[in-house]
Amino acid sequence: MRRKRSSYIVSALAILFAGVIFVVPFIFIVLTAIKDRQEASLLQFSLPTTIHFWENLVAVFSARDFILVRAFANSTILTVGSVAIMVILGAMVGFVLQRRKSRINGLANFLVLAGLIIPPAVVPTIWVMNALGIFKTLPGLILVEATFGLSFTILLIRAFMASVPRELDEAAIIDGAGPIRLFFSVILPLLRPILVTVIIVQCVAVFNNFTYPLYFLPGDENATVQLTLFNFQSDYETSYNLLFMDILLITIPPLIAFIFFSRQIVAGMTSGAVKG
Repeated sequence: MRRKRSSYIVSALAILFAGVIFVVPFIFIVLTAIKDRQEASLLQFSLPTTIHFWENLVAVFSARDFILVRAFANSTILTVGSVAIMVILGAMVGFVLQRRKSRINGLANFLVLAGLIIPPAVVPTIWVMNALGIFKTLPGLILVEATFGLSFTILLIRAFMASVPRELDEAAIIDGAGPIRLFFSVILPLLRPILVTVIIVQCVAVFNNFTYPLYFLPGDENATVQLTLFNFQSDYETSYNLLFMDILLITIPPLIAFIFFSRQIVAGMTSGAVKG
């Protein structure tokens, strides 16, 4: 009984701590987003005197010729394109590294880990993109996002591949399946749990990325949702009600994704923990 009570107390304290860390800031964002400009500038955790939700929402969407609408479209294209590349290439590389042992596996593993450890270099990346003619273009940023997120994707998929029996590969080969058919017809459907995890995690990461669009995709026509935060703040004046309304709109899509797919994320993260 004492152990159960202590476990309940620890669980309650953990939930309370999580609520303070995550829920309270979100409530502050919502309350500030529905205030008028003068009241929001006080940055106080208090209920608004009058609710200005619709006025602030219209002002945020109509700012700078509806740049937020273009930003959502650009962020959607960027997220879908880069995550698709990560999933396809990451699944292929993870399958090869886990199934086929060779002399270059050590070098390949080193390069994958280096992609996680070594921070991205902005200036050399811009120089390479300029040489390829893809700087300040959406396809160029898609390749950058896919490249920087590929190492994490490979590690997750490779760990999951350890739980897939090798007998399935041998049976497919005996039935006459080639490497491409083996991967896409037999292996890829079995990777669904980890692929769901990768898609959700990387979609949120790419959608919320601020630095890469700032460095590699400047210009209003190529703005992403995170860069629209500059619309409502300057060196001398900041419209906090519109700024927090913009933050609220940007936060909603990732929040919905985590609420509905949190169980799949946890299952995919722990699926390759037993065998490795």
